[in-house]
Amino acid sequence: RGPFATIPTKVPGMQFTELLPLQAKIADKFTVLRSMRHNGPGHPAGSMQMLSGDTDSRDKPKPKLPDWMTIANYLRSQQGERANPLPAYVGVNGPSTYNGPAYLGDAYAPFTVTGDPNQPNFSVPNIGLANPNDALHLNRRSTLRQNLDNLERSFDQAGELQALDEFESQAMTLLTNPKTKEAFDLTQEDDKTRDRYGRNTWGQQLLMARRLAEAGVDIVTSSLRGPLCGRVQNWDDHAVNHHVFDAMRFRSQAYDQAVSALIEDIYERGLDKNVLVVVTGEFGRTPKINYQPSTGAGNASAPAGTKQPGRDHWPRAFSNIWAGGGIETGRFIGATDKLGEDSIDRICGPGDFLATIYHHLGIDSSKIFIKDFNGRPTPIVGEGSPIPELIS
Repeated sequence: RGPFATIPTKVPGMQFTELLPLQAKIADKFTVLRSMRHNGPGHPAGSMQMLSGDTDSRDKPKPKLPDWMTIANYLRSQQGERANPLPAYVGVNGPSTYNGPAYLGDAYAPFTVTGDPNQPNFSVPNIGLANPNDALHLNRRSTLRQNLDNLERSFDQAGELQALDEFESQAMTLLTNPKTKEAFDLTQEDDKTRDRYGRNTWGQQLLMARRLAEAGVDIVTSSLRGPLCGRVQNWDDHAVNHHVFDAMRFRSQAYDQAVSALIEDIYERGLDKNVLVVVTGEFGRTPKINYQPSTGAGNASAPAGTKQPGRDHWPRAFSNIWAGGGIETGRFIGATDKLGEDSIDRICGPGDFLATIYHHLGIDSSKIFIKDFNGRPTPIVGEGSPIPELIS
């Protein structure tokens, strides 16, 4: 067993780890799905299963299927011109290693925000123009380019110009519409709110995510990685990387504070019926602790050669949390065996996970097929259906 105790939560009979006191106080505002499982043991396979529904258990360098965010963005684009000047899909330091648009193309990839939004000089590049005259000059240049590339259209066999058009249209809107700059501007928030999320990268990422959702962005992703995780800057707590208990102590305060503030805000600001928050990883960790020599000293890691505890990859049982979206909250769904090794009740796979998210976006995943690289209609979810307890 690990060294951490459990604590009561706001929901009678529901207990959390002592490392999450803020989430314990608002446990009535989210639901924990604790019976996820799949067969992808590596980071690439696990990520691709959770983000795109790829059932292949083998690790691949690039995804063969588009992730759910790109698919949703693509389907939104088929509904006509977007009235909101903001992009439909934004990644605020979002996941980017084992996911992407695949055969849909870069036109449906996210508008990306990188860097540390907690830094005093942080700004999102290519948002807004300081001089109004610049917008006029930019529009003239855009018109000229459109006239010049008309001849190229007949030679555009691969569709690169379509993606270029999408990028240019989005860039023009981001540069010329004042509402876009305001949505990304964290200085619009008072100090109390910024403090509540946490004056660190994760807290300010999730505060920006809330601002973007409130401004009408359909999909916002954010990955909690970097120095706040510990020496290797991620949650991969093998004993060679981190002392797993020290790592959880090291990162839990920032994680707990940021996620709790986001969940509280969507309810306090009346967003809970229309905004769904999902917090997940690609898999769980081994229930049993093992010991290996550290490969290097640093935050949450002992000096090189020192034996320390760790936990390895474990896709057979893991949890994620769901808030908002009009769902019933304040409960657990599913269960594992007494050793925490296997999901045994209300077992859910990546297809169920994805179908549930699609349902909240108004997408019936059982009826949508998109042509792949070879022109074959491919279902956006191969296996799975919305989880009844997580739909309103």
